[in-house]
Amino acid sequence: MSNPYETEKLLSEYLLFHYGTAGEILPYEFGPRAAVDFPLRVVQETLDVPALPAKARALDLGCAVGRSTFELARHCEEVLGLDFSTRFIRTCETLRDWGEMAYERAEEGTLMTPLVAKVDREIDRTRARFEVGDACNLRGGLGTFDVVLMANLIDRLPDPAKCLAALPGLVRAGGQLIIASPYTWLEEYTPREKWLAGRFNESGEPVGTLASLKEILSANFVFRGTKDLPLLIREHARKFQWSVSQASLWRRR
Repeated sequence: MSNPYETEKLLSEYLLFHYGTAGEILPYEFGPRAAVDFPLRVVQETLDVPALPAKARALDLGCAVGRSTFELARHCEEVLGLDFSTRFIRTCETLRDWGEMAYERAEEGTLMTPLVAKVDREIDRTRARFEVGDACNLRGGLGTFDVVLMANLIDRLPDPAKCLAALPGLVRAGGQLIIASPYTWLEEYTPREKWLAGRFNESGEPVGTLASLKEILSANFVFRGTKDLPLLIREHARKFQWSVSQASLWRRR
């Protein structure tokens, strides 16, 4: 099956999702304006900045086109953005090297509007580096990190439990783990038997994703709470995806 994240359509949508202004994403005053800028807000509203050590190192796992990676670079000396899409990673490298990138926003049919994605000039882009990688089969030698962010990734993996099993080896003692997801489990991405939701416990009660995360991670991480973060992805001028991602916050034991 071809990777949809290599297509021009998804690249443009994600560039707008990550770097578009409120007006570029949602021109309607009656729309959910609080849902724009998700890749910025997921860092601003979940990262415990005062707890970071000097020269902190961060991993943005499933970085897409890199906005959260650059936002982490405001607070961390080194940030690695990793994504399965080669095209997304090449886009991240262009944004790192040049600070901006032209793209087109879909309006209606074949009608497009030219836009430019820009990284905030106050960010030291040299702190960020990017590479193609598989979150379910991470390469050796990545090292350890003071922060690991997984934003809207867990429900797009073929084997989420395998990815979660690797996290204790990535997060340093006292380090932060942030897992944000709307928990949209679909068989086109994850076989049903691998879903972290949709089963029942021994008492016959339904088990959701957060409960599964607690079950899997509790031996190595302390659960610190959750934060609901709305997000908005524009497909064209009159079609939008509005979701609520739940960020669960963890501290490495």
